[in-house]
Amino acid sequence: MTTSWDDYLTEEDRAVLARGKWAMRAGAGTRPALLLIDCQYYMTGIRGAADNAEKYPLSCPTGFAATDQMKRLLLAARAADVPVVFTRFVVDPVIDDVGMFNRKIGAGIGRGENLYFKGTHGAEIVDELKPLPTEIVLDKKKKSAFFGTPLLSLLIDRRVDTCIVVGGSTSNCVRATVVDCEQHNFFCLVPEEAVYDRVQITHRINLFDMNRSYADVLPTDEVLAYLARTGQAREAAEQAAKRGGQA
Repeated sequence: MTTSWDDYLTEEDRAVLARGKWAMRAGAGTRPALLLIDCQYYMTGIRGAADNAEKYPLSCPTGFAATDQMKRLLLAARAADVPVVFTRFVVDPVIDDVGMFNRKIGAGIGRGENLYFKGTHGAEIVDELKPLPTEIVLDKKKKSAFFGTPLLSLLIDRRVDTCIVVGGSTSNCVRATVVDCEQHNFFCLVPEEAVYDRVQITHRINLFDMNRSYADVLPTDEVLAYLARTGQAREAAEQAAKRGGQA
């Protein structure tokens, strides 16, 4: 497979990677969870709208193409009875409880209705990925889905060993979440077409770096096949348990 970052690598880079045996496939466990990171309107804008750049200044041009792939993964996770967790980046519009990030991007209070401030359209999860009442939605203030949230304890409670991370942006909240997955010793899969960024160079280089050290960056179809196998294994285990109970 030709990966999206190949064009950025020099021959010396390739030699260093080969010598160190970087980017080996780590594989996956048997109990995955799907983490949908900040799939909100401030990240995507409105599908097909000509004025997204003006009305949604933080939106990513590739957001809805990735959303289509996320929807495929979400439906597959639900069919396989895999835990699903959504995060939302939501900032209080009065007290500004996010801190440094607002200072770095100049997203001061009052800048607009379509950013990530609580109670605005920009903070809402896009309709195509609307969570079910039985699915977890965690609000966060920082990049990683683990920072300041109960995500780790929720995954442990569900005996999760593998995190499938999708959403945006690749270089910010996705990457930070993936790094924390590795630091907590979860297997981690990143479906390449189901993550997105505002700037292509940061998208590609962060995919490269996650694949080098923290996760397996894979085609979405490969992750879908893994979810299907997970669902089939669960069904087989349930059938075997029923047969055992009838013996």
